[in-house]
Amino acid sequence: MTAESPTTTRGRRADAERNRERILEAARAVVGEQGTQASLRDVARRADVGLGTLYRHFPTREALLETLLRERFDGLAARAAELGRSLEPAAALTEWLHGFILSTGGYRGLAGSLMATLNDEDSPLHASCLAMREAAGQLLGRAQESGRIRPDVDGTDLFALVNALGWIADQAPSAADRGAHLFTVFMDGLKTRPASGAPDPAGP
Repeated sequence: MTAESPTTTRGRRADAERNRERILEAARAVVGEQGTQASLRDVARRADVGLGTLYRHFPTREALLETLLRERFDGLAARAAELGRSLEPAAALTEWLHGFILSTGGYRGLAGSLMATLNDEDSPLHASCLAMREAAGQLLGRAQESGRIRPDVDGTDLFALVNALGWIADQAPSAADRGAHLFTVFMDGLKTRPASGAPDPAGP
């Protein structure tokens, strides 16, 4: 039996990695169109690979979604840290929450998956999801310290409310054009309310 040369082995590994990246790129698009119940056959077709190739990299739908969602959660955690360094606290929180809604809104069914993952310590996504939540919690805490966001809101409240907006988009796509208005209402509810006659610390 002739052993494969290192060059051949490296070439096969490179081909496999390219196929994996093509599958992930296609999956981002297909899941964005069809939601978390997207057809794996459509993913393979979009990636221009056989279904068998897809299954070699991702044996189940859950394995593929796990990779996609970990990317999103890690990206959102990094974005929170970036905004915390570059914007004042209330603006950083607002910008992050807006980006969060846009990111999760692209995947129908993700709102429910997110809350389930946060509460399931055995989930392979729990660590990434928790890191994202903690990063957002730091933004919330700084915004509260600045006096712009009401102090009686915690991270659980924040994610319950923001996921409610995602749930509305899931259940009532016809309300999608009201998304910006609903987000404004949501943010208004987070602002501090001055005592009667006192100036509003959040501005007009």
